[in-house]
Amino acid sequence: MSAQYTLLDWLVFASYGAILLLSGWWFNRKRANSSKDFFLGGNSMPTWMVAISVLATSQSAATFIGGPDQGYQGDLSYLATNIGAFIAAFIVSIFLIPKFYQQKVYTVYELLEKRIGPKAKRRSGLMYLFGRVFASGARLYMAAIAVAMILYGNIAAESVIIATLLLALVGLLYTVFGGIRSVIYSDVLQSVVYVSAAIAVIWCLLVLIPADFSTILATLNEPTPGADSKLAIFKFDLDFGPSGVFNMASVLTGFVLLNIAAFGLDQDMTQRLLTCKSDKEGSKALLLSIVMVIPVMLVFIFIGLLLYIVYQQPALMNSDGAQVVQEFNGEKITIFMYYVLNEAPAGVKGLVSVGIIAAAISTLNSGLSSMSSVIVQDLYRPYLAAKNKQVADNHFVKAGRIGMAVVSLSLALMAIVCYFWQQYSDMPLLKFALSVMVFSYSGLLGVYFTTLFTKRGSEGSVLAALIVGFMITLFMQPYIIDWLLPAADRFYLGFTWQLCIGTALSTLVCCLGKPQLAQRGQSAVGAQ
Repeated sequence: MSAQYTLLDWLVFASYGAILLLSGWWFNRKRANSSKDFFLGGNSMPTWMVAISVLATSQSAATFIGGPDQGYQGDLSYLATNIGAFIAAFIVSIFLIPKFYQQKVYTVYELLEKRIGPKAKRRSGLMYLFGRVFASGARLYMAAIAVAMILYGNIAAESVIIATLLLALVGLLYTVFGGIRSVIYSDVLQSVVYVSAAIAVIWCLLVLIPADFSTILATLNEPTPGADSKLAIFKFDLDFGPSGVFNMASVLTGFVLLNIAAFGLDQDMTQRLLTCKSDKEGSKALLLSIVMVIPVMLVFIFIGLLLYIVYQQPALMNSDGAQVVQEFNGEKITIFMYYVLNEAPAGVKGLVSVGIIAAAISTLNSGLSSMSSVIVQDLYRPYLAAKNKQVADNHFVKAGRIGMAVVSLSLALMAIVCYFWQQYSDMPLLKFALSVMVFSYSGLLGVYFTTLFTKRGSEGSVLAALIVGFMITLFMQPYIIDWLLPAADRFYLGFTWQLCIGTALSTLVCCLGKPQLAQRGQSAVGAQ
């Protein structure tokens, strides 16, 4: 199987390449000269741009490829998770964003330094970096696999490595001079590209299906006699297993926690909210992004629903129902990639290809900027302060650019590691890597809940909470349970429930630390 490109497809590629070159030059023509400009965009970014950037950050190449798979195999219940997102957005807007702006922080973890101490900031920042290297590296790997399939017609090691390095280089060049401002501009452009590609696919599928829209909806509502509707959004069954993560109980608990962490504790997304003119504008951008996510999410899921009609409803398609072999060079691929590689019409195949690249660049840019800001502001700047070294502010801009280069290389290496791990090991590294932010989130949520809503917590209890949150989540992974427990005693929880348990335990552990006021009082007595 290989992608056969026509002249029209190559024209699409050439056009996108020209857009990348021109936009890259345009976005970076004004270099950031201060750390505030480089990391916060001078607190001057328009609300609507920030909202789109948050949307782009929450989506990724994994969403571009995996969203249709959700529609193909499941239903619309994933849309219900936005209820949890709205609840989380209001909580973050009330309790976190105003504090970030009041304290004039560069990273979300600086809040911990002011409340508990510098070690709390540093340790939380390191936990974020650990999780983000795995999560963003794995997403880069998934994008590189797709790009290698499309551009080289194979997924050999050299093709995947070249695709990985190309994506990493393009992402770096796009952001290294302009900082977060260039990232936000790029996110807006790349979002337009990959959403346009998705809409083009929907149009092609609707043309391909020999039925009107009402018939398509009726078939999706009852795929087979007595079967569950694929248009179902709300699920009220109580299922604690991996298959039940989209029910309403999970949406109102685990997804609320997940989005609180994503919006308010993950520098990758929160950094964008800190570029607005004020906390009110940052909160508006966050809420607007969720409103925009819903139709974007629906577009990608609907692709999967239409692919279900094409491949699983032969009577409606007037076809013989030939079996779909979702493989590429012996590797299993998603139904969306199967369609792109085999049946997407000329022009659309090229557009989808650049859409995947656009989603990958958007994801990569986000990681480069956020991780660089944590490295510089939470690790490097305090290091210089401890050494009593005085440097100009522009020094931190240069450090930020070097940090981006280091991060780009780290993510590329992680993506390559993912490839070889998947080729030569049975251990589900990719699955672990894609969920590793949940591992980090458990501890971070516990630390911030303690910081915001109690007067307890110490630098030692922060470290213990981060470790407990990570380890508890790790021990609840299926591959660990299969290793530790006999078959009769095994149980598997969905990741949302894992997050609930991990957060609860890490909060309790963090609260064991002595109150900060008491610590200060003791220090004062000791000084006397």
